[in-house]
Amino acid sequence: MSRLRAPLAWALLALLGLAAAQEGNQTCCGPIVPRREWNALPSVCQTKLSLPVDYVVVSHTAGSHCDTPALCGQQAQNVQHYHAQTLEFCDVAYNFLIGEDGLVYEGRGWELKGDHASRWNTKAIGITFMGNFMERSPAPRALRAAQSLIACGVALNVLSDDYVLKGHRDVQRTLSPGDRLYEIIRQWPHYQM
Repeated sequence: MSRLRAPLAWALLALLGLAAAQEGNQTCCGPIVPRREWNALPSVCQTKLSLPVDYVVVSHTAGSHCDTPALCGQQAQNVQHYHAQTLEFCDVAYNFLIGEDGLVYEGRGWELKGDHASRWNTKAIGITFMGNFMERSPAPRALRAAQSLIACGVALNVLSDDYVLKGHRDVQRTLSPGDRLYEIIRQWPHYQM
């Protein structure tokens, strides 16, 4: 039962819009579920990004979607396990994961280099949507969470004011972020092919 309380508390905070982006950080950012709340394994990553970065790369996990805090926390764990145990990355590949519950899940966070898009990892924040978005669009609350996260990055000065938004398929040979999500992000401000 206690494993359910933390995600439910974060969901309530998301609905109320009261949480800060990071502990001790008083900004206009929405809630970001910290690693400890989704029971992330400890990270062994050490390479820091040179901030602010100029790019955001949006992807999808192409796996199962999630639409509740309990399911999304479990899905974040599944993604981390695959990246760290199977692919032998130092942690989950992404800086942030977006659930269809409307919450943002902290991956490597704002400061650490990801493993989401070769040749772009050192200059981009990697944001992934948990699920497969080839034939369907993410829930509107997930899209809002991602847009809020990006605005937060600009407010925190970890993203340049004139950052460029790209889909994963713009920077690497892949179907990610899925046809439907790709159509959507191409309409967002700062998108460039």
